[in-house]
Amino acid sequence: MTNDSLEFFKRVPCLVIGITGSAGKTTTTALTGAMGKSAGRKTWVGGNIGRPLLTEINEMHSNDLVVQELSSFQLELWTLSPPIAAILNITPNHLDRHRDMKAYIGAKAHILDFQSTDDIAVLSMDDPGAKALSGRVVGRLRFFSEETPVKDGAYIKDDNLLVRDGYQQQKICSVSDILLRGQHNVLNVLASALLADSAGVPRSAIQEAIVHFKGVPHRLEEVAVINGVQYINDSIATAPERAIAAMESFSEPIILLAGGQDKELSWKTWAEKAAARTRAVILFGDLANLLETVLKEKVKVSGNNKVRIIRVDTMDEAVLVAYKIAEQNDVVLLAPGGTSFDHFLDFEARGEAFKNLVFQLSKRPQADSRFMLN
Repeated sequence: MTNDSLEFFKRVPCLVIGITGSAGKTTTTALTGAMGKSAGRKTWVGGNIGRPLLTEINEMHSNDLVVQELSSFQLELWTLSPPIAAILNITPNHLDRHRDMKAYIGAKAHILDFQSTDDIAVLSMDDPGAKALSGRVVGRLRFFSEETPVKDGAYIKDDNLLVRDGYQQQKICSVSDILLRGQHNVLNVLASALLADSAGVPRSAIQEAIVHFKGVPHRLEEVAVINGVQYINDSIATAPERAIAAMESFSEPIILLAGGQDKELSWKTWAEKAAARTRAVILFGDLANLLETVLKEKVKVSGNNKVRIIRVDTMDEAVLVAYKIAEQNDVVLLAPGGTSFDHFLDFEARGEAFKNLVFQLSKRPQADSRFMLN
């Protein structure tokens, strides 16, 4: 089986930062890349972003920097590790592909398993799954944490993002400077700052990138405001935990668009959050039957009978129904929780379809709309 990312790594002439995790990889990869570019360093960003880096390797030089997103599918075949490697978090995912959680974790851990004593590993102190892999680190171990000051790493204290090298700490920015929505994105920013620092990026460049970074498409992407209703594209939410993080990112009433294809994951916690945080859930795709069953049970237990559960056949119908029932100050949130493969090529195609549907709504004669242009 060909693994382009491994073949690339065998040949790359410059420093590589490798990033994996169950969630947050693409945002962390993009932001870390922005930090390198902010420093004026030629920086190549790869993964779910742009073309495969192997196609551009002949243009790379020794002083460049590569920031590479790596999935469990890629890592299970790896026999090398990047000099700077990060595991952001470990939660159940892709169990339709990996035989069990042990195999999934083993694939993720390959990013650490072939490092040398001169290399750097970056792990989350707050995530039990990532922290549990610290015993596999043979080089320098650096943690990032929103909850705990760490001796060597990045953390939050008094609303400030700080980086510490084991001896001295330095403020990078305030939490309020972060433009990304959602508490989970604070962790992504911490990880990015620590990875860039580990690669020698000046802290002034790290700060500059953070305060200007608005995110990447299909990740809590604000698409439009129509009649006072926000339409948010989080098509990247292809697991229950990601959909939960999306719901937790808003205080406004939520109309949730959920469904897609299952990866044999547990939906219990998702159903609890949806029962507590939404005023309507519109279900579509292969997952609709399962999600309707677990959600109805949680709504019954919670006693929150105000949550509407609506079944439709397609996402097109889901968007139209959401438009019809939405009220001013609502958030219509596409955070499917399932993969896109029941009806779309990938999550990006699903997100683009959602944006096109919302764009058509914004052009209706009765629509008072503001469409977001990136």
